[in-house]
Amino acid sequence: MIFDLDGVIMDSEQLWDQARRETVEEHQGIWPEGATQAMQGMSSKEWAAYLRDRARVDLSTDEIVAGVLQKLLASYRGGLPLIPGAVEAVQRISQTWPLGLASSSNREVIDTVLELSGLVDRFAATVSSEEVPRGKPAPDVYVEAARRLGVPPSKCSAVEDSANGIRSASTATTCVVAVPNPHYPPDGQALSRADLVLSSLDELTAEAIAMADRLRNARKEDQIDEAEVESFPASDPHSDWAGPP
Repeated sequence: MIFDLDGVIMDSEQLWDQARRETVEEHQGIWPEGATQAMQGMSSKEWAAYLRDRARVDLSTDEIVAGVLQKLLASYRGGLPLIPGAVEAVQRISQTWPLGLASSSNREVIDTVLELSGLVDRFAATVSSEEVPRGKPAPDVYVEAARRLGVPPSKCSAVEDSANGIRSASTATTCVVAVPNPHYPPDGQALSRADLVLSSLDELTAEAIAMADRLRNARKEDQIDEAEVESFPASDPHSDWAGPP
């Protein structure tokens, strides 16, 4: 079982957004329309390059990352914005499956959050998108988390909240349980790729995950049936055999 961090365990998407916006403002940049959604799931290298190139922040990417992280971690140390039910959900699910974490946050952020929340021992493997070639919506971070757990991605389930996160987990072939972020809800197209949608982490149980897997398998069977129908040749009166008279 693989958890996302921001938006699933931490109610932090708006804090990332605030730290980035402040960085842009401090350096006389321009906040592009749609920037918040565009950067969700990006690795630090990717969103720092976005702020440099699109938001016109006149700093190196390393300087941008350092400035944003300084703001973010200061707020975390003042009190973690844990999502209600997150700690209980992690503890509950860890009793059934080994857990992985697939996050777009930097390694320093992941380690700080897990330490402060008391969840560090609940995760057998954690991966930052810094540690793979591409951030979300590419599947890399989920593929790597599954590898570290020693399980094929197709045998894993993922808990995600955002459009890019759902796309990442789905493309990695994991079973996807979506708990939509109320601040930045995923669009309908992305949400349709989830196998099960829950309204809160209180609903995340072993039974719900098993249901998501059954729904995914049923959808796969439907897709196979549709593909077989589409691939079957249509009756052709000029062919050698066009079906029974």
